[in-house]
Amino acid sequence: MSNPNNSTPYLNYYWDSSSRENMQSQSLERNSDNKHTASPNSNYYNKHTASPNTNYYNTNSTLRTNELEHTNNDQNTLDNFISKPSPLSKYKILNTLGTGTFGRVYLCRNKTSLQHYAIKVLKKAQIVKLKQVEHIENEKQILSFVSHSYIVKLEEAFQDTRNLYMVLEYIPGGELFSHLRRVGRFSEEIARFYAAEIVFVIAFLHSKNVVYRDLKPENLLLDQFGHIKITDFGFAKFVEERTWTLCGTPEYLAPEIIQGKGHGKAVDWWAIGILIYEMIVGYPPFFDTNPFGTYYKILFCDLEFPSFVSPSARDIISSFLSVDVSKRLGNLENNAADVVRHPWFFKIDWLKIQDRQILPPIIPKYSFDGDTSNFEFYPEVPIEQEPENGIDPYKSYFVNF
Repeated sequence: MSNPNNSTPYLNYYWDSSSRENMQSQSLERNSDNKHTASPNSNYYNKHTASPNTNYYNTNSTLRTNELEHTNNDQNTLDNFISKPSPLSKYKILNTLGTGTFGRVYLCRNKTSLQHYAIKVLKKAQIVKLKQVEHIENEKQILSFVSHSYIVKLEEAFQDTRNLYMVLEYIPGGELFSHLRRVGRFSEEIARFYAAEIVFVIAFLHSKNVVYRDLKPENLLLDQFGHIKITDFGFAKFVEERTWTLCGTPEYLAPEIIQGKGHGKAVDWWAIGILIYEMIVGYPPFFDTNPFGTYYKILFCDLEFPSFVSPSARDIISSFLSVDVSKRLGNLENNAADVVRHPWFFKIDWLKIQDRQILPPIIPKYSFDGDTSNFEFYPEVPIEQEPENGIDPYKSYFVNF
């Protein structure tokens, strides 16, 4: 095994030992087919201001200063009434990739480059009604800030009077959830591969003081080569110490989130433990038909393992699922270093994980650009057009988007 200290700068940071605000509106449950319901923003600008011709105005030496200002004001007022092409007009909307509380994710194609993208269309009215403005702005800010081969890339973001739009790279392999449900459960070898890529990118996010807070199979996509891409940063947040926002998917919530004690990066390590268990066993360790039943089981953390789970897998899962945050794997003195050195990851070459050089166990079937065969079929609903008067009652809520 390669020396992890020679891996990447942000993992060296960890290896160097010296150195839903409104859960009532955010209750996320698994639906009848045992799939997590989509999080409020489900698992996928620069405007040029016309200015007067200053050279023209400067040639008129008799024009008084107050007349110049008046002329400029008239021009600016006129500009406000000139219809400018919407950024959305650059794209041809094709079909739905996913749905959620706030809107839909569509496959689209740039009319000029013919490149395919996933465009997330979020309804402003719903976002404001459910008090999720901060979460949406966090998602856009974080995706604009981070860049990583295991994170879906944000191409651009814009808005109109009805919707917010985020144009993301299109990941054709579908959700890891779909591939897991198709086979029932993964072998430990397959689960270890995906867990390693996830550990790698979570360590990167933590090095940037970003807590992801919504790790689950639905938010993990497979690219055309079979590698992981994390999407849906609606619950992600910049956190240096602690935050008190109650958010996430019930089966994946860490105890400290449920207890409202304040939480930090350790919640992501808890979620990785839940994810490894679900990949190997086929279902999460704590679940109930009632979310509160799920919370109860999480707080008591009575882990049960099927006989086919290896001792090292049991150990790493149990180490991640420590109710005591100070004893949780990943949140100890050496942070991510303790995770990569765990015996369950002994076979993993972390330098190859960094460089995406390990052949993924699942290569999605992908026939052509814009192939959506790895996604579920949804009845199509047209994007609501802007009203004629162009009035945006929610403009003040999204000035930073």
